[in-house]
Amino acid sequence: MAPTMPTLRPLSCWKAILRRSRLQKAATRTLTTYYKPKPIDATPTVKKKIKAIPPPPTAASLFKEPIKSVTETQVAILDPTGARTKLFSKANLEAAHVGDILLVRLKNGDPFAGVCINIRRRGIDTGILLRNELTRVGVEMWFKIYSPNVEGIEVVQRKEKRARRARLTYMRKPKHDMGSVQNIVLAYQRSRGALRGNTEINSNAHENKGGKRKIKGKR
Repeated sequence: MAPTMPTLRPLSCWKAILRRSRLQKAATRTLTTYYKPKPIDATPTVKKKIKAIPPPPTAASLFKEPIKSVTETQVAILDPTGARTKLFSKANLEAAHVGDILLVRLKNGDPFAGVCINIRRRGIDTGILLRNELTRVGVEMWFKIYSPNVEGIEVVQRKEKRARRARLTYMRKPKHDMGSVQNIVLAYQRSRGALRGNTEINSNAHENKGGKRKIKGKR
């Protein structure tokens, strides 16, 4: 018998076989090394809130100033409308200043008018110093604005120019003394009385007219 001879293949076949083997190896590698991501949950993750500890309270918030609280309560009792506090407040543009002529009406006693030469702001002990001339003698009197004996304080006349000093003590000298302010106070009271009289006359006239109309209607 004739011996079997190995079949000879062309080189193109061997190239195709090697090419297939390489492709199979690459496919196996990609299959083994393929990365699959984890499925994403539809429910959103809720972040935990961190508890913030508040700062400790300060001494000012725990303990109030006793003198300040007492003065506030006393002022609220003695001046419920706040008119006197506003009259001598530095924040008020129309407040009374030194150099103005003030009239103080008292519950027990005659009213006193004079030039304000000093304003002492001490909370509940706030006071004003008025100077006037009585029987050719200079007289000065302190008045507590929150005193129950003080019925009212009125500004009779304001100074044209605001004084540069807080205390007008130089008015005690004869050269700068303003003298008696009685004439200015009387003129102020007459003007106020005339205004009141006009308002009363007008109100009476309206009432009389109304009465006449009613009589005519009755007839």
